[in-house]
Amino acid sequence: MRRVLSLVCALALATTVPATATAGPAAADPAATWQEHWFEHDQLLKRVAFNDTVALYFDDDVDPSAQNWLMPYLTGLWKYAQGTYGNSGNRMTADRLYSIHHEGKYSGGHPSTVYDASHDHRNVSDVGGSNWTSPQYEVATHETGHIVESIASGKHGSPAFGLWGDSKWMEFYIYDAYTALGLTAQARDFYDRMMADSHVDGFPRANTHWFRDWFYPLWRDHGHAQVMVRFFGLLGRYFPNNGTDFTRDLNWGEFVHFMSGAAGVDLKPLATAAFGWPADREAQFTRARADFPGITYR
Repeated sequence: MRRVLSLVCALALATTVPATATAGPAAADPAATWQEHWFEHDQLLKRVAFNDTVALYFDDDVDPSAQNWLMPYLTGLWKYAQGTYGNSGNRMTADRLYSIHHEGKYSGGHPSTVYDASHDHRNVSDVGGSNWTSPQYEVATHETGHIVESIASGKHGSPAFGLWGDSKWMEFYIYDAYTALGLTAQARDFYDRMMADSHVDGFPRANTHWFRDWFYPLWRDHGHAQVMVRFFGLLGRYFPNNGTDFTRDLNWGEFVHFMSGAAGVDLKPLATAAFGWPADREAQFTRARADFPGITYR
């Protein structure tokens, strides 16, 4: 079952982490066991490995040797996420990544964050699957991206999730992470699959190429991950919230306005080519520029 953000959503290697990355704060040892109490999950999880950055938990059916690739990969990944998307105000560095893995059950995955009581106020990636002894970088990375989008703004929630859905921002995040962590083969394979003519979505219109026509040009031309760092920062600064949580979602015009602010250029032409630009979107865009005048670009 695919789970939506903290409710539901689908779903350092021996490598050099960029100099901006910082480890999570030293903390007390995570519990040796953890009883699941969310959704249909009811496993008594066992802690198989941990450090200051990651705590890894398996159910009884996961081969313990899967930790041999998961721990170094997840440690590098979460250090990169903390160093790239984290700052003192957004709780990216407030906790370890708690990475839960199931064998032969709970297909797909879901995230939770330090804001959520449902998973005991931890940054959690909970994924099901099979054959965890064989590296599965993509699914292991996917759910961590949902944690990032839910807290990187310094507020709880992802106002853009209703527009980009479960996997479109993840395509940006996964490709950027592979590239930053030096996973050249994985990055090339992922790029080739995302750029293929057959890799299309039916939203917001038929035959949309989210990665090819939107997220990859943003990554290529506007600072790689930094364009999204700036986007999340603008959301946290300007988008309606109650101090902790966002109080509504972005509409399309607001999304393009905020992304334009992050890129430093008017992205309406790029959005028009990628997604179309019906009249209601133009009205939303005009209104967004009036409602959020602090967001500027040329």
